[in-house]
Amino acid sequence: HGQLVESGGGSVQAGESLRLSCDTSRYTSVSYCMGWFRQAPEKRREGVATFNSVSGPDYADSVKGRFTISKDNAKNTLYLQMNGLKPEDSAMYYCAARHTWAACNAGLPDGAFNYWGQGTQVTVSS
Repeated sequence: HGQLVESGGGSVQAGESLRLSCDTSRYTSVSYCMGWFRQAPEKRREGVATFNSVSGPDYADSVKGRFTISKDNAKNTLYLQMNGLKPEDSAMYYCAARHTWAACNAGLPDGAFNYWGQGTQVTVSS
């Protein structure tokens, strides 16, 4: 794992919101593609959202309209605002960075990213 640090996970009821944060102090260049991934037990890690200042945000279909990715450059922090949470959103959420902004989109496989955080757990109960 690299030096990305996530926070903000927790346990909530369906329909509630959470905001995840990721300290990106070591990855401040606009050339980085930043992303949020998640992995539920016994499932593959999947892309949730990506962001780059050139290409903008992109989302997996499963979270479009509910999640918002953003970056505060002054605070060197990447956010994932998650609204309308569902039980199927329960997973370990990871922040990741990719060296290049080219083709920065939520469909990129996890192997395309170079640096990872330790993850923060999100649990949504019905």
